[in-house]
Amino acid sequence: MKPSFRSLRCRCGTLCSIAAYALTMLGLAWAVLHGAESMGYNWQWYRIPRFIILPDGSPGPLLQGAGITLLVSGLGLAGAAVLALGTALLRLSGSVVGQALARGYLELIRNTPLLVQIFFIYFVLAPAVGLGRMPSAVLALALFEGAYASEIIRAGILGIPRGQWEGAFSLGMSRGSIYRQVILPQALRNVLPPLTSQGVSLIKDSALVSTIAIYDLTMHGQAIIAETFLSFEIWFVVAAIYLVFTLTLSSLARLLEKRSSSHLEDSCTG
Repeated sequence: MKPSFRSLRCRCGTLCSIAAYALTMLGLAWAVLHGAESMGYNWQWYRIPRFIILPDGSPGPLLQGAGITLLVSGLGLAGAAVLALGTALLRLSGSVVGQALARGYLELIRNTPLLVQIFFIYFVLAPAVGLGRMPSAVLALALFEGAYASEIIRAGILGIPRGQWEGAFSLGMSRGSIYRQVILPQALRNVLPPLTSQGVSLIKDSALVSTIAIYDLTMHGQAIIAETFLSFEIWFVVAAIYLVFTLTLSSLARLLEKRSSSHLEDSCTG
């Protein structure tokens, strides 16, 4: 009886959360529509489809921009993951130089705005080393998000009980093997939710790369608005596309978390 009651309560909680989210979205939509109508705005949704898919079936400017956003975000996520793991390991290493470099990188990135970093990399660093717009944008996003993700990973590593280190050392495992086979799998599983939040932040922050003339989703939206004056309609569509991206990433992370948890339970019971 207890498992059934607990399951029912969990389902009720989920349904209540969905209902609250739906009501919030409906209230926000009503507020926007009411505000636009009070300004005398003329809605023209019938003009929107051609900016998504062209009459010949090829992607419209908004879908083209969404592809660039996905590319920049994906490369930025990959770079941020590498930088985050490397920085976290440097912070936990016994190297004074490594710890100093990691600390300097963290303090510099976390205490300056992302927009300033994008401008610095594109206008100052890129000409010196021959980077284009796209590599500059990816580098800026990777450096910015990697700094925050590294502290999340470091906290996850520090949260692993010391006894697991001692047990692994007693089995004759090297430090590198302990990290790969014992510590990192558990730490990454524990910090997956906050890392997912950082990934979502990176996707949203990628809108700033439009400031260096990268025609991502935001830049295409601005160009269409300047041409058609369909401000509300275009920004609604742009926001919806970003929402699809972030919800997809969150869903994939939850699926991965469930699979890793079920795998851990199976290994424990086995």
